[in-house]
Amino acid sequence: MERMTIKAYAVKHKLSIFNVMKMVRSGKVKSEVFQEKGREVTYILYDEKSEKEIEEQIIPIATMENKKEMQMDEELKEIKQEVQWLRKEVEILKKAISV
Repeated sequence: MERMTIKAYAVKHKLSIFNVMKMVRSGKVKSEVFQEKGREVTYILYDEKSEKEIEEQIIPIATMENKKEMQMDEELKEIKQEVQWLRKEVEILKKAISV
């Protein structure tokens, strides 16, 4: 079992330090508190078995970004269709004016 600081754990899992602290206090993550240089330092016990369970619970940022990209792709398609429709309207109006 490895020991990691809260900050290192947060960076590794791309979480905020606040969320990692909540996980520690709720008991989702095993941790130990040590006295170093007159202050308490919390270390998270890093275990491969428990990490797999925790990673499943964490909502990946990538999926959220993928949803945003899909929404933007849909909006882009709608805009392209509207531009095509407007171009057709402009052509019709040009023909009507030139006659």
